[in-house]
Amino acid sequence: MSMNKIKTGDDVIVIAGKDKGKRGSVLKIIDNQRVVVEGVNVAKKHVKPNPNAGEPGGIVKKEMPLHISNVAVFNSATGKADRVGIKILEDGRRVRYFKSNNEVVDV
Repeated sequence: MSMNKIKTGDDVIVIAGKDKGKRGSVLKIIDNQRVVVEGVNVAKKHVKPNPNAGEPGGIVKKEMPLHISNVAVFNSATGKADRVGIKILEDGRRVRYFKSNNEVVDV
């Protein structure tokens, strides 16, 4: 069983692309390759009104997916983006840890 280094709800920072430096939490992970981050990579989408579903038309701002390689987990201890590794504790639990200070991510 593989374990993802980035999970839904993680506080991440964008390390590449037009939104570089922006921070947000992961809303969704798509096929283990792309992530949707709150408030990052926002595109304007033109929506047709759908009276049956009660949807108004207009221009909607929507977060678009980023490639998972362009985000890194934010380390609140150092205030910077950090790489994450996976280690197995003595009691057999698999946890993620920050490479910079070996602190465990999952509390």
